[in-house]
Amino acid sequence: MALFTDGAITSIEDLRGHDTQLLNVATVEGIDVTRKLALAQEELWVEVAGMLGRLNAPPAIRQVVVTPPLKLWHIFRTLEMVYADAYNSQLNDRYGGRRDEYHEKAKWAYNKVLQGGLGIAADPVEQAAAPVMRVSAGGLADGSYYAAIAWTNATGEEGASSTPATIQVSGSSFAVQTTAPANVKGWNVYCGTSPAAMTIQNPQTLAPGQTWVQPDTLSTTGRRAGSGQAPSYRVAVPRMIQRG
Repeated sequence: MALFTDGAITSIEDLRGHDTQLLNVATVEGIDVTRKLALAQEELWVEVAGMLGRLNAPPAIRQVVVTPPLKLWHIFRTLEMVYADAYNSQLNDRYGGRRDEYHEKAKWAYNKVLQGGLGIAADPVEQAAAPVMRVSAGGLADGSYYAAIAWTNATGEEGASSTPATIQVSGSSFAVQTTAPANVKGWNVYCGTSPAAMTIQNPQTLAPGQTWVQPDTLSTTGRRAGSGQAPSYRVAVPRMIQRG
């Protein structure tokens, strides 16, 4: 699971999984769905920070993990905002009905967050920055290669993987490097011939500052990069009054 501060919690594809008409409505009504995703996340940031602020010795917001209920809260809040805009533009009762439906779903997801508590990473590992790739000596098959990395903490917990970098090789191989924050104690590298087919290449966790040089054979049987840390624990949060 990603950290709340890693970036976008959900994507347009996540929204479409709950509402197949979303993009049609957005196109017809001139609604910027990407902007709505960002605005909804800003609202959740304020609310989650408020939850933490009501605790004694609260964890930092950068420790909050995006659990399934928290992600659903963001999805439904975004969809509510999209249909609120559509309704305000056309005063179409169908849009108003969808707005109200997602408002209720957002409240339901919020209550699930309260019931389960906020997931907290004791030693949070942020999403890794995209790696630096460079040509290196070797005999890897010619073609394009993609690499993503993930940082690990002192206990081996892995953060969310980076966006992939790419390189073209011909009669050579490639090397992968990263510069990590102080709390990062290791890192893993995932490579493949497409972003959808990257698997782990290093047999042991790499040390900070170490360079990974890709062998002439690309491993395709290892695990794929995960989405981030699971919560170390959960904290109960006080109920906040929701709008509506």
